Amino acid sequence: MKNERIKRIVIAAMMAAMVCVATMVINIPSPMNGYINLGDCAVLLSAFLLGPVYGGAAAGIGSMLADLLLGYAHYAPGTLIIKGLMAAAGAVLFGRLRKKNAVLACVASGICAELIMIAGYFAYAALLMGNGLSAAASIPGNAVQGGIGIVASTALWMLFEKTGFTERMK
Repeated sequence: MKNERIKRIVIAAMMAAMVCVATMVINIPSPMNGYINLGDCAVLLSAFLLGPVYGGAAAGIGSMLADLLLGYAHYAPGTLIIKGLMAAAGAVLFGRLRKKNAVLACVASGICAELIMIAGYFAYAALLMGNGLSAAASIPGNAVQGGIGIVASTALWMLFEKTGFTERMK
């Protein structure tokens, strides 16, 4: 029992690092003083592999660290919450749909998670700027980032299943 908990904590820490690196490797500045990145793929994989608690923690912490390291500290508190909630919600839906159809589970939970991300960053930007209309400029970039994250995480999940990696994670 204790070994399983330690294993999940270690994997969550590794996934947090992966989320951070995936976010930082390619980041394209957006007009909203944010950036488009590949981190959502790793955020969704964290959710799929680790579930809502550990996956949410890995996603939130890894994304927040990337914001801090890239000089977007003003986004870090919002990112911690938004990415954590995004992964937790995606993990819950993925867990319910996975037995029926893994691809459908990845896509549906990814869409749900990315909608949380888009709405969360819209609300956070509106709060920072005090103007919802200006914050709407972040929606297209976040939607593109989310779509790429869904496609990439689904492809990687299917590869992980084919190689038996997902079974070893249990």
